[in-house]
Amino acid sequence: MRDVLAAVRTGARGIAWFVRGVLGEDAYDKYVAHHAATHGGAEAGTCGIGEPVMTERQFWRDQTDRQQKNPQNRCC
Repeated sequence: MRDVLAAVRTGARGIAWFVRGVLGEDAYDKYVAHHAATHGGAEAGTCGIGEPVMTERQFWRDQTDRQQKNPQNRCC
C-alpha cells in the first residue's frame, strides 16, 4: 500500500511540475538559476558581482511591464 501511495505522490509531483512549467510559474526560479550561473552566485539580494538579484515581486512586475510594452501572441 505504501508503494502505491508513493507512486501516486511521485506522479502528482511530476504533473504539478509540468503544469507549473506550462503556465510559466517557474519563470522566477529559472531567472534565479540563470543569474547564479551567469553572474556567479544568487544569495538573497546579490549575484556575487554587486548586481542585485530581483526579488520575486520585482521580477513579476518587470515581466508584466515587458509584456505590456511588447505584446506577443496571447489570448487577451
